Amino acid sequence: MTDANALLLALAIPAIAMFLIAASGSRPNIRDGISVAASIATFAVVLRLLESIIAGARPSVTLVEVMPGLVINFSIEPLGMLFATVASGLWIVTAIYSIGYMRGAHEKKQTRFYICFALAIAAALAIAFSGNLFTLFIFYEVLTLSTYPLVAHKETPEARAGARVYLGILMTTSILFLLVAVIWTWSLTGTMEFRAGGILEGNIDPVFVPFLLALFAFGIGKAALMPFHRWLPAAMVAPTPVSALLHAVAVVKAGVFTMLKVGTYIFGIGFLGRTGASEWLVWLAAATILIASIVALTKDDLKARLAYSTVSQLSYITLGMALANQMGVVGGAMHIVMHAMGKITLFMCAGAIYVAAHKTKVSELDGLGRKMPLTFIAFAIASFSIIGLPPFGGAWSKWYLLLSAADAGQLVIIGVLMLSSLLNVAYLLSIPARAFFSPPKDQMAHSLGAAALPSKGWEEAPLFCLVPICLTALGCIVLFFAVGGIYEYLLSIPISPETAP
Repeated sequence: MTDANALLLALAIPAIAMFLIAASGSRPNIRDGISVAASIATFAVVLRLLESIIAGARPSVTLVEVMPGLVINFSIEPLGMLFATVASGLWIVTAIYSIGYMRGAHEKKQTRFYICFALAIAAALAIAFSGNLFTLFIFYEVLTLSTYPLVAHKETPEARAGARVYLGILMTTSILFLLVAVIWTWSLTGTMEFRAGGILEGNIDPVFVPFLLALFAFGIGKAALMPFHRWLPAAMVAPTPVSALLHAVAVVKAGVFTMLKVGTYIFGIGFLGRTGASEWLVWLAAATILIASIVALTKDDLKARLAYSTVSQLSYITLGMALANQMGVVGGAMHIVMHAMGKITLFMCAGAIYVAAHKTKVSELDGLGRKMPLTFIAFAIASFSIIGLPPFGGAWSKWYLLLSAADAGQLVIIGVLMLSSLLNVAYLLSIPARAFFSPPKDQMAHSLGAAALPSKGWEEAPLFCLVPICLTALGCIVLFFAVGGIYEYLLSIPISPETAP
C-alpha cells in the first residue's frame, strides 16, 4: 500500500465506521464492537504512516480543486503526524471506555453518540493531515459541528444551554477572526499552502504581523485563550467520554495543533522571532495559564475544575509557539502528547467516579479512595504528570518550555511556569489526598454497572472503564522514559526552509 493510499484509508476508516454504526444501532454489542475495531484499524494505518514520515516521506493527496489555487489537499509532515498519532491512539481507549461508561450510566441515544464520535475523529485526522489553510478551515468547522450533538447529548436544559455556548463561541470566533485571517493571508501571498519557514515573510509589512497573528490566535477558539474560553467549561455538561474527546483526543488538541501549525508553517518561527510579533501573545498565554489555574482552585465540581485546568494547560502550547524558538516548538508539541495522556486519564477517572459512586463534587470524595483505590491511584499518577514531576511524562514538556523561556530571556515566564506547577499541585493533588486520607462522609451508592470486588471491599467502575484508565495512567509513566525518541522526532519539525527535508 502506498503512503498516499494509507493517508486516504486513515481518513476513510472512521467515516465508513459511521455508517456501519448507524446500520447496527439495534444491536449494541455489534455497534460498540465496530467502534473499537475502527479505532484499532485507524491507529494501525496511522502507525504505518508514522514509519514513513520518520523515514523522510511526505505523502500528499489532492482531492478536488474548488477553483484555481484553492484545493482540498492532504499532506503529512511531522507535526501533523504527531497529532494524528495522539488522536487515533487515544480513540482506542476512549472507545473501550465509552462502552463501560455509556452502559454503566444508562445513557440514551448511544448510537447517535458513536456516530458523532467517529465523525469527530475523522475531522480531527483531516485537520492533522491538512496541506493548506483552506482544507484545515473546512474540517475545523466540521469538527465543531460534529461535536455539538455530543455536548448536547443529555438533552436537558443545562445540556442544551451548554451546547449553545459551545457552538456560539467556536463558530463566532472562527467566522469573525479565523476566516478573515485566512482570506487576508491568501490575498497577501496568493497561496494557503503550509511551507517550512512560513509564507508571509516578504509579503507583509512587519507592522501588520501582530494584527494578523491576533486574528489567528483568537480565531482558533479551540485553543481556549482568554477571553474566548467559556465554551470549554460550558461543554462539561456532556457525558465524560465526550469530555475526554474535547480535552485530550480531538477538539482542544486540534486548536493548539492549529496554533502551532500556523506559527510554524504560515508565519515561520524565525520570522516571528525577528519581528517580535508574538511578544504580546507570550503575555496573554502566561495570563491565561495563571488565571485559569486560580479559577480551577475555586471549583468544587470535579469536571469544572479539570476544565479550567485544561484552559491553563493549553496555553502552555500557545506559549511555546509564541516564544518563537526551536525549544518552544519542541516543548509545545511535546505538551500535546503529555497533556493528552494525563488529561484523558483524569477525565476518565471523573467518569468512573460518577458511574460507580454517583459523585460529581470534589467535596463529596472524602474517603472514596478506599473504595476505588485503582481509580484514585491513576488520578494521582495523571496529576503528577500534569504538574510536571518526574518520572511522569509532563516533566519533559515543561522542561523544554522552561528552556525555551530561558533561550528567549524571559525570566518572568520561567516564574509563571513554576508558579503554575504549584497551583497544579493545589487543585489536583488535593483530590486524591482527601479521597485516601479524609474520613468518608457517607456510604457509597451502588451502581448496577459497578464491578464490585467484595473480598477487598472495592467498588470500582466497570472493567470497560477501569482498564483504559489503568492503561493511560501507565502511559504517563512510559512517556517519561520514551522521551528520547519523541525529542529526536520533534527536532524534525522544520522551523526554517533550511531545516526542511
